[in-house]
Amino acid sequence: MQRAGPSSAPMLGTGGTPQPFNIKYPASSSQHPVSYMSQVSQNDSADWRRIYPFASHWAELPGGRMHYLDEGPGGAGNPGRGEPLGVDLAEPSTLLFVHGNPTWSFHWRALVESLQPRYRCIAPDHLGCGLSDKPQQDFSLNDHIENLCTLVDKLALERVTLVAQDWGGAIGLGAMLRMPERLERIVLFNTGAFPPRYIPWRIRACRVPVIGRLAVQGANLFSLAALRMTLARRTRLDPAIAAGYLAPYDSWANRRAVYGFAKDIPSPRGRVSPRLESASAAADAATADTRETLAEIERKLPTFADRPICLIWGMRDWCFRPDCLERFVEFWPRAEMHRLPDVGHWVVEDTPEESLAIVEAFLKAIPEDEPRRHEGHEVRNLTSK
Repeated sequence: MQRAGPSSAPMLGTGGTPQPFNIKYPASSSQHPVSYMSQVSQNDSADWRRIYPFASHWAELPGGRMHYLDEGPGGAGNPGRGEPLGVDLAEPSTLLFVHGNPTWSFHWRALVESLQPRYRCIAPDHLGCGLSDKPQQDFSLNDHIENLCTLVDKLALERVTLVAQDWGGAIGLGAMLRMPERLERIVLFNTGAFPPRYIPWRIRACRVPVIGRLAVQGANLFSLAALRMTLARRTRLDPAIAAGYLAPYDSWANRRAVYGFAKDIPSPRGRVSPRLESASAAADAATADTRETLAEIERKLPTFADRPICLIWGMRDWCFRPDCLERFVEFWPRAEMHRLPDVGHWVVEDTPEESLAIVEAFLKAIPEDEPRRHEGHEVRNLTSK
């Protein structure tokens, strides 16, 4: 594993031309698949880097180099830092942040910054995303799950609290179901971990053969639209925040995984118009493994019902709508729920202070000296104003 902090060293873009950027990448990066950002203005880079002030780390995986953050007590980013009262640095509680599409570990920056004095915070970028390598190949849901399992094993993570959103829910839960002894608690923002019953038209449009790929991977419309369509309480993101989300996805090659995630969504059964049947059949064949992976995760969700679970939902999300929340509640009837009526898909951006307050309160409700107490935690069904 390798780590690096900010620097003014140049970085190789997709064409091999050095571009100014303030991250020092591993010296061997030229021997790996396309992975880093090009065509980012120095001013924009500096702006978003100021709100993402973390040391970078890389883990060598079979499919490429995975970038991740490791902050807080016991973490590689701050070994021994802080020594907060009541935390056993020999085995700190670990928050594992798992992002969705089209985001990266940048999505979790505010939670990591606020929570790292007390908890070890691990936030990986999936292969193809963020600062990780970007191999020019398709990754399935199962691939991402296996990659996350490998990282958890390499870092020997224990006492894990999974914090996930969007695709991160299926990836994170899928990984924890393969190593349940490591899982302590679950915090989910708008996500799903079951075969979809619908696909919003905005997502379906991205999957139209040729046109969809040109729009997503070529024109970057998926990422650009997400900057506004994921919000409800707010109208727009600050320019530095928007630049941070877009920075890793600045070229056709660097956006391959963004399109790949959209393409990997299985079509809902029995909800396809006759004129789209042939295209749907082809999509079903391509996503058969992912459909089965999601079905397997869904079947096993009840095995986590004894864990402390917090579900935080933006009720104006047009993608992972409130009925996705209700599906989780069917499996986890004792979960703590927070319904945020005027919040969209990116809850941590739409209401950052409220998101942090809810997560902090949930984590503090489970005593540090009782990490394995999976029963008897308080059950709350809350609607935040």
